Amino acid sequence: MLDRAMIFGLIAGIGALLFVLELVRRRKLKEEYSLLWLATAVVLIILSVSRPLLDTLASLVGIFYPPSALFLVAMIFVLFILLHFSTVITRLTQENKENAQQLALLKWQLEQIKKDLAARPQNADKNQDD
Repeated sequence: MLDRAMIFGLIAGIGALLFVLELVRRRKLKEEYSLLWLATAVVLIILSVSRPLLDTLASLVGIFYPPSALFLVAMIFVLFILLHFSTVITRLTQENKENAQQLALLKWQLEQIKKDLAARPQNADKNQDD
């Protein structure tokens, strides 16, 4: 017999699964970022429909009301997703910094070349006058 928390977990899992698949289909979410979301949805669905598995998980963790273990599992997956995004943001921040530094160097080199080119014709004109 499914209670309200398990029904809610099942609906949330199916809804999340369909929503993530739709975002991937529309190319609004890359496949690599969807894997943790899909895993979260699948685990919630499995735990929602398998009461013995949920009871075992709850007893291992020490939770007295097994359906609340669904929310613990969901929260753990969300923490993994946040950690994954934090590492991605850190990498992108570093790449952005390196790109900005390279761009600044290229601009500086371009300015130096422009100055050198601007100074050459004047020197050439002076050499011809002498």
